[in-house]
Amino acid sequence: MATITEVAKLAGVSSATVSRVINNNVKVNDSTQKKVKDAMTKLGYRPNSIAQSLASNRSNSVGILVSELNGYYFGQMMAGIEAELRAAGKHVIITTGHSEEDKEKEGIEFLISRNCDAIILHVEAVSDDYLVNLCKGDMPVYLMSRSVEGLNENCISLNNKLGGYLATQAVIEQGHKNIAYIAGPQFKADSKDRLAGHIRALTANNIPFEDTLYFEGDFNETGGSEGLKYFIDNKRMFSALVCANDEMASGAITYAREKGFSLPEALSIIGFDNMNFTRHTYPKLTTIDNPVNLMGHMAAKLVLKNVYQYKNLSITHFFEPTLITRDSVTINS
Repeated sequence: MATITEVAKLAGVSSATVSRVINNNVKVNDSTQKKVKDAMTKLGYRPNSIAQSLASNRSNSVGILVSELNGYYFGQMMAGIEAELRAAGKHVIITTGHSEEDKEKEGIEFLISRNCDAIILHVEAVSDDYLVNLCKGDMPVYLMSRSVEGLNENCISLNNKLGGYLATQAVIEQGHKNIAYIAGPQFKADSKDRLAGHIRALTANNIPFEDTLYFEGDFNETGGSEGLKYFIDNKRMFSALVCANDEMASGAITYAREKGFSLPEALSIIGFDNMNFTRHTYPKLTTIDNPVNLMGHMAAKLVLKNVYQYKNLSITHFFEPTLITRDSVTINS
């Protein structure tokens, strides 16, 4: 088996330069990189990852914990993180927490045990106090889609209160005053913030918040269909439906069509997240853009900057949502 010394000799560089190319943690000019990689290929040299880890005290791997593996939202989040880290020669180890405290803690301990250089967490059930204490340990910890007081520099999050406000304000500006709301699970911080934004928009327009026009869903399509059924069964009058995410909005659209509603003429519906399928619903869903892929890239950059000492990386910690206007909201006549 070829050695790093033989690679260096063939490439006409030092062993230290070969090491820098392999570890990808110090910039080496393109022509030198090509010489080293060509030499590695010619000699059939493959770096020993265990030896690299022992020598550098780095595993070149980053742990990721998300709530679920299925669905567009978490897929886009993980894709953003992985793409940024892979471009830097790092790899990811992924596990799930299923929005349950015990499983989130179990997943975190698993990632720590895998000797990751850092972990990126999308957690919803563990407490802020738990996360503050976790960040006092040796493992660098970064949080996705969550802001914890005292850990602001470790967080990448969205202004969900503004997003909730923009969604409800959008239907109010189309003349709607009787507005139903399907929330996400209220133990989740983003759900609570989106509801707070909804109430803020109502208050700003002198529209009272009514408990009978509120339903707590599950962030799945079933939450949307069950929520709309609840309002209809209780004979509530409303011309617009605001949903705390796109999946519930999709479920509501399906149920409304099954019940013979003409959309958006009889009922305007707005979602939140701007998931890929929203451009293909009928009508195309008006929604709030949640740039989760970009936020994933940013979380990875935060790790590269703080853990791997990459220079000249600009970090945005707090993202602003925007309204995406399509066809599912119309003027209330």
